[in-house]
Amino acid sequence: MGLLDDRVLLVNGGTQGVGAAVARAAVREGAVVGVTGRRPGPGEALVAELTAAGGKALFVRADLADAEQTRAAVAQVVSAYGRIDCLVNAAGLTSRGTLLDTTPELFDQHIAVNLKAPFFAMQAAVADMVAREAPGTIVNVITSSAHGGQPFLAPYVAAKAGLIGLTRNAAHAHRFDRIRINGLNIGWTETEGEDATQRTFHGAGDDWRERAAARLPMGRLGQPDEIADFVVFLLSERSGVVTGSVIDWDQNVLGGLD
Repeated sequence: MGLLDDRVLLVNGGTQGVGAAVARAAVREGAVVGVTGRRPGPGEALVAELTAAGGKALFVRADLADAEQTRAAVAQVVSAYGRIDCLVNAAGLTSRGTLLDTTPELFDQHIAVNLKAPFFAMQAAVADMVAREAPGTIVNVITSSAHGGQPFLAPYVAAKAGLIGLTRNAAHAHRFDRIRINGLNIGWTETEGEDATQRTFHGAGDDWRERAAARLPMGRLGQPDEIADFVVFLLSERSGVVTGSVIDWDQNVLGGLD
C-alpha cells in the first residue's frame, strides 16, 4: 500500500518546482491529485505525465492571487472526486523588494499569493472536511527566510511569516476535527522558478547553481523531490498526530553562529 492510497490531494502551485514534485510523489504513493496553475500548457503536460504513469490527476486553471479562484479550485476538486482529503499550498511569489523600495502594489501581490491564497484554500478545504466529519491533512510550504531573510525579501518575508502564524492558528483551531496542519520552512532549492529569479533579479549566469552550491554546507542546493518526499510523509498517517509544527527543512541552523 502507498502512503496516500485512496486520498484526494490538491496541490496549489503544482505545475512546476516543488509543487510538481509533490504531485509526482503523491501519485506514486496512491493519491488522486489535482494541481492548480495559471498556465494551461505546463499544467496539462504534468497531468498527461501523471496519467501516463498510471495515476489519476486533474489540472485546475486558477490565479491564486484571486481568493474566489482559489476557493473555486477546491470546489472543482471536490466536485470531480467527491471530497478533498489533503491540501498542499506550494505556490509562492519571490519577486524582490526592500523596506525602502517596495511599493504598495508589490506588497499586495505578495500578500495575495503567499498568505491570502493559502488562507482561503485552507478555508475551503477544511470546510469540506468538517462538513463530512472526516479527518484531513494540510502542508504549507513556507521558507526559512520567514525567520528574517535578506533585506531584498521584505514583502516576501512579511507574507510568509504571516503564513507561519496562520498555520499554527488553524492547526490549533481544528485539532479536535482531526485535521492536521503543518508547515515546512524550505531553504535554497533548485527549481525552475529559482532559476528565473536568479537571472531576472541578480543577473546570474548559467553557472549560478554551481556557484551557489559551493557556498552551502552540504555542497548542493535542496532538491524538489527530497522536499516532496517529506511533504508526503507529513500528509500521511505515518507522521502520526503531529500538527501545528513548522519544520525548518534547511542546511543552515537558525541561531547558529561561527
